[in-house]
Amino acid sequence: MTERLQVGSGPESIRVLKAALVRGLLPDTYVSAGALVHMEAVSGGLPAAADEDSPLPVAASTINPAGLAGLLAEHAYVYRIKTRKDAAGNPEPYEEETTPSREILSSVLAGKTWPGVAPLRGIIGAPVLRRDGTLLQTPGYDPATGFYLATKVALPPVPDEPTPEQVAEARRFLLGRFLRDFPWASAADRANYVALLATPILRHFTRSLTPFALIDATMPSSGKTILTAGPGMLYGQRVMPWAYADEELRKSITAVLAEQVGVVIWDNLAEGTVIDSAVLAQLVTAGVWSDRQLGASRNIATVNDRLWMATGNNLQVGGDMASRTVRVHLDPNMPRPELRDQSGFGIPHLDQWITAPANQLTVLWHLLVLVLDWTHQGAPRAAGLSMRQFTPWAQALGGFLHHHGIDGFLTNAADVRDIDEDETRWRAFLTTWHDRHGDKPLTAADLRRDAEPMHLGSDEHDPWDGQFITTTAGRLPNPLQLGRMLTGQAGRWRSEHVIRAGRHERGNRAVFWVEHHQG
Repeated sequence: MTERLQVGSGPESIRVLKAALVRGLLPDTYVSAGALVHMEAVSGGLPAAADEDSPLPVAASTINPAGLAGLLAEHAYVYRIKTRKDAAGNPEPYEEETTPSREILSSVLAGKTWPGVAPLRGIIGAPVLRRDGTLLQTPGYDPATGFYLATKVALPPVPDEPTPEQVAEARRFLLGRFLRDFPWASAADRANYVALLATPILRHFTRSLTPFALIDATMPSSGKTILTAGPGMLYGQRVMPWAYADEELRKSITAVLAEQVGVVIWDNLAEGTVIDSAVLAQLVTAGVWSDRQLGASRNIATVNDRLWMATGNNLQVGGDMASRTVRVHLDPNMPRPELRDQSGFGIPHLDQWITAPANQLTVLWHLLVLVLDWTHQGAPRAAGLSMRQFTPWAQALGGFLHHHGIDGFLTNAADVRDIDEDETRWRAFLTTWHDRHGDKPLTAADLRRDAEPMHLGSDEHDPWDGQFITTTAGRLPNPLQLGRMLTGQAGRWRSEHVIRAGRHERGNRAVFWVEHHQG
């Protein structure tokens, strides 16, 4: 039955409408960051290809005055009492349905406190483990977590205690069919991918940050996009072009965090791209992302609960990203991977198969069976694993994989260091420096002079053979720049070499030298 709301003067109308909202007048309405939001289905959704955006089927829209007017018209009868003269000329009261003015509606929505209105923590596209180890799998709002489950596929109930037969079938399907025919470069690449596939389900349970995911290959058409479509299709994905400037990258991150997706993919980066971004390094180690709202002057803070991924061929990492990245590497070891005969594949034409909702359901159901079998056994961790800020994630996912006999997790960490462009440049520089000068202290000016080319007749010879460190622009630094670079690297080990810094015997200049310690 539609609720009747009688309004009158401005102050009275504000009080009546505010009280009605607090006691739950409007269905599917929650509070998020102090603002009322309304959950509604998104019309016009179309099936997406593996490399296209795949948003969740619902959205939480902040209620503005116009939106509140529409919701009141749909869910309440708002009226005011007026008078008119009857046939005898006497005053007669009557009801007139009304829409409160924009000023009144704005005043109603202006507050930040909404006692009794359920808080919305986020919208998720697939079941997740609650912190007590139970599975949130009923679509709709979950009071225990504050999440709203908007499944992209209708999922049959997953048993809390899967049978041995269900667990064995889940392993056969995921490992023996779904992932069987990818050209994994090593066992670590397959294990890392399974961990990433399960991460959105386990993130709330593990209460952990999630590292950056790099999925690359030696050749085009190796299956990178299909791998990102696995979690992307299940949890909702947004596919974006890579922003090569940090400021543009920051803007795109802030914008996508306002969207209802669980996975963000920077797809098809240029071959050999070096992922070395202070903004990205900050993102993956921040539980909350804070930035200026686009088109406004105020800052916003958003929970960073996404899985961030990038794909490309022969990608590299630099700076702090090497220790914050999990790599999945494919190597088909053939000239035309797209021409492989798929007749014997576990799932032929997987790029098309994964876009069908029924098939996404199959993948998700089997994955959830493996997760619940692990939690039923006490969710054992891999206590020996360590990964800087991501150790809780590594230990939880490592335990999950070990429980199901999936070996190799994170054992390709050395390969990530090998594609660390920053590490490679500094290691070569320090090795050549020590070869040329041993542990002799040098000023930055002395060292820079040593890099000057030698002229042998008409030929020019580089005594450092191209190994001298350069600026981000690829140029040799001047002595001042070099001094700052060396100071910033003092005490940081590069394989078996480390820069040491001290004062010149005259006391007015810094000197640097390289120590070498055989590992």
